[in-house]
Amino acid sequence: MKTILWATLTANGNYAQSGPDNPPKKEALDDFTAQANAAGNLIVGRRTFEGMQDPSRISAEEQANAGGPFTGLDIVVLSKSAQAIPGVTVARSPQEALDFLRKKGHPTALVSGGAEIHNAFLSQGLIHEVIFNVVPVMEGKGLNLLIDQEAYRHKPVQLLDCKSLGSGVVQLRYAMNG
Repeated sequence: MKTILWATLTANGNYAQSGPDNPPKKEALDDFTAQANAAGNLIVGRRTFEGMQDPSRISAEEQANAGGPFTGLDIVVLSKSAQAIPGVTVARSPQEALDFLRKKGHPTALVSGGAEIHNAFLSQGLIHEVIFNVVPVMEGKGLNLLIDQEAYRHKPVQLLDCKSLGSGVVQLRYAMNG
C-alpha cells in the first residue's frame, strides 16, 4: 500500500496554523478534498477530525451536499484516547490504521491532520510520498516536521511534481527514497 502524507506548510517551512485571522487557502482545501477522494480514504488525528466536523468550517454548498466533501470515504481517526466515533474507525497506531485500510482493499492511504500524526508515520518509515502545499505566509511560531534524526539525518527525496494551485499556493510532491 502506498502511503501519502499531505500537509500545508508556510513559506518559512512551518506547518500552517489556520485560524480566524489566517483561514486556510481555498486552493489547498480543494486539493485536500481531491486527494482524499482519489484515495477513497483519509487518516487524521482526533483534533483535526473534530475541526472537520465544525459547521463554521464547511461551506454552505458542502453542507447541502449530504454530509460534505468526505461522504463515502473510509475515515480513520488516529487517537490513543478517543472512544468509538460514529461513522469512522478509530485506530491506536499508524500501523493499525494502515492495516484497516489495506483490509478494505485500498491501494493508497492519505495521511493528514496534525504534526503528531505526520511525525508518527514518518518516524516509523511508513510514508512513500509527501505532498506539501506551501502557502504565501510567514509564521513566527509553528510546528515542524520532526523525523528520526538517526534514520533521516540526510534523507534524499525525489521531486515528482511542482505546480501552482493558484493564489500563491505552490504544491511540491516528493517520493521518499528508500
